[in-house]
Amino acid sequence: MKHLGALAMVALLATAPICAQEAPDRVVPGNVQFQMRVLTTGLDAPWELTWGPDDMLWVTERTASQITRIDPETGVKSPLITIEEAYAPGGQDGLLGLALDPGLLQGTGNDYIYAAYTYIDKARGADPVVTDPNSPYRYLYTKIVRLTYDETTGSLASPVELIAGLPASSDHNSGRMKIGPDGKLYYTIGDGGKNQLGNWCIPIEAQRLPTADELAASDFIAYQGKSLRLNLDGSIPSDNPAIDGIRSHIFTYGHRNMQGIDFAPDGTLYASEQGPKTDDEVNVLVPGGNYGWPHVAGFRDDKAYQFARWKDASTPCEQLQFSDITIDPSVPVENETAWTEPFQPPLATLFTVPSDWNFTDPDCNGIDFICWPTVAASSIQTYMPSSGGIPGWDNSLLVTTLKRGSIYRLPLSDDGQSLRGPIERYFRSEDRFRDTALSPDQRTIYVATDSGGMAEALAGGTTTKMQHPGAILAFTFSSDAAEAMAPRPGAAARYLSGLAVKNREGSR
Repeated sequence: MKHLGALAMVALLATAPICAQEAPDRVVPGNVQFQMRVLTTGLDAPWELTWGPDDMLWVTERTASQITRIDPETGVKSPLITIEEAYAPGGQDGLLGLALDPGLLQGTGNDYIYAAYTYIDKARGADPVVTDPNSPYRYLYTKIVRLTYDETTGSLASPVELIAGLPASSDHNSGRMKIGPDGKLYYTIGDGGKNQLGNWCIPIEAQRLPTADELAASDFIAYQGKSLRLNLDGSIPSDNPAIDGIRSHIFTYGHRNMQGIDFAPDGTLYASEQGPKTDDEVNVLVPGGNYGWPHVAGFRDDKAYQFARWKDASTPCEQLQFSDITIDPSVPVENETAWTEPFQPPLATLFTVPSDWNFTDPDCNGIDFICWPTVAASSIQTYMPSSGGIPGWDNSLLVTTLKRGSIYRLPLSDDGQSLRGPIERYFRSEDRFRDTALSPDQRTIYVATDSGGMAEALAGGTTTKMQHPGAILAFTFSSDAAEAMAPRPGAAARYLSGLAVKNREGSR
């Protein structure tokens, strides 16, 4: 095998506390040994990564609007198509989800791939909450298309629009796509980053459901904060859940920013979702399920989260100064237990802390969000090999993270509905881990990294220089590896390989 870049033996341990106060006590040192190599670099914000039936890696490049195949032996990149219509004005838009048809290269004639991207459509009219005529998001929507792969030319062409006019925003677009064992297309749409940061005066609509009139007009504004289930032609499956009497593309609702979904061999659908300051979630998605956002973050436990309705402040919202930490007294707030609707609690959170948690710990170099006990979960991968694989890893979930630049392994119970042991952390870095793919023998984990953002420097503080920007990293299990690297003493041990941090204004 020809290796590009550095070859290193790594036995990457779980995190020591990112700040002195953090105590996610379900995380322990990971002790499996891996070889790490840089497979390829120079990708423009890789988003979705998957292993193809041609034994190649397929990846979407969010800002280049390009779908690319990568040779897992040599790292050679082969661009397949540039989607000129895709538009990426910010940090979470552009060319996003990718799914390969089960018939691809199987001689069935279904040599299709499915892609989702944001685009400008002035004919649909502007989102009424975007009033600035110069805003790059005023006419921003999402569409899903089907493309045909030509194996002879190594190219994608003949786009067919399956659905258009899906919500898009300056934040929290989610954009993860999978084809399920039922042959349906699953896609996630975030809450648009509303009720926070630059969108703090816009109400969250993750609980709003579509009306019959909206569906008849192909008005999908209510699809924010949802997971969708579509036929492969974009239509509504006849067995989709009827929620409040309306059957739409909606599969589940009440989500914030669900950037990871994956199916287990038994058909269970797992998801990873980013929380606000606490409670990144790992969920099991069930048809028609309500996952609580924005009334609940994580479990309904009244710990470290209240729903603040900035738009409903007695002082006009536009006159207030938004803060993640201090809620203006004119803003109405709601405890989690005040909301009594049925909802689906998470399988696990990353992480839940007491309400007296110090979110402004000065030990974090004045960068508050580094202290927050979230990991910025960016994808999820089921690890359930039928044979072989990495010893001890059977029946696990692998969750990549942006803020913490690593992979968390969650061991599952036999029924897959709870944890059977402590969470482990691997591959700490100054990179922002975006997505994963597995080799057929499940002994190599491929990781796509963001092209930029903010990361914690090894010696503390932050850096905007990623270790491996826009790269695919390969971590291969090594059964005869050397003893694990010992952590350095003192503060340096906390930053052994760096701790990647989300960009507060970017991918969250």
